[in-house]
Amino acid sequence: MIQHTYERAMQSQAEEVVIATDDQRIIDTAGQFTDNIVMTAPDHASGTERLAEVLSLKNWDDNTIIVNVQGDEPLVAPAHIELVAESLNNNTRAGMATLATPINNIEEVFDPNVVKVVMDHQGYALYFSRAVLPWSRDFFTMQAVEQQAVKALTKDANWYRHIGMYAYRGKALQQYMTLQPCMLEKTESLEQLRVLYNGIGIHVSIVHEEPGHGVDVEADLEKIELLLAKKC
Repeated sequence: MIQHTYERAMQSQAEEVVIATDDQRIIDTAGQFTDNIVMTAPDHASGTERLAEVLSLKNWDDNTIIVNVQGDEPLVAPAHIELVAESLNNNTRAGMATLATPINNIEEVFDPNVVKVVMDHQGYALYFSRAVLPWSRDFFTMQAVEQQAVKALTKDANWYRHIGMYAYRGKALQQYMTLQPCMLEKTESLEQLRVLYNGIGIHVSIVHEEPGHGVDVEADLEKIELLLAKKC
């Protein structure tokens, strides 16, 4: 799984692809196909914190753009990696960049496991939430929602599902490490809200291709093995 993820990252235009982990088993496995591996501290609360340590260990400067690809994303699209990096490079007000895709069904709109993002006219994130945002006042009446009468999406508003791939500017990563968790982040359990709360811009690019299936449970691994077998 890690090798597939690494190879897809290598297919992007990244100048360098680093595997960062605190697990010796991963180092032993990854060492069979690359020597660009960094052992990090075991007490990081998030991938963002781990990335900040890599920034320091590799001596990358403040303007370096780093894309965080989770090791359990063996079907990650190289084009998505390139897109978040280009988005950050082209939007100098942003300290971070990420992706979103249009939501096409009502179930996802109301699913708290689907994180929604609202953007301004320049593509900068205004807010991320597990709640229904934006709320269609005239269509999503409480009575209609309670009676499950809402069966389809309206055409007068757009909903976007956040895709959890991030690009960071080196300076923003360093700043993140000085920030304390905020009330919004704790309430929604979304670490990107700490960034917005402290005035760091996040630029969002819209993609219409579904992101590759990640591995969260063993059943996911079986699905991906079948998908990769079909491509071979």
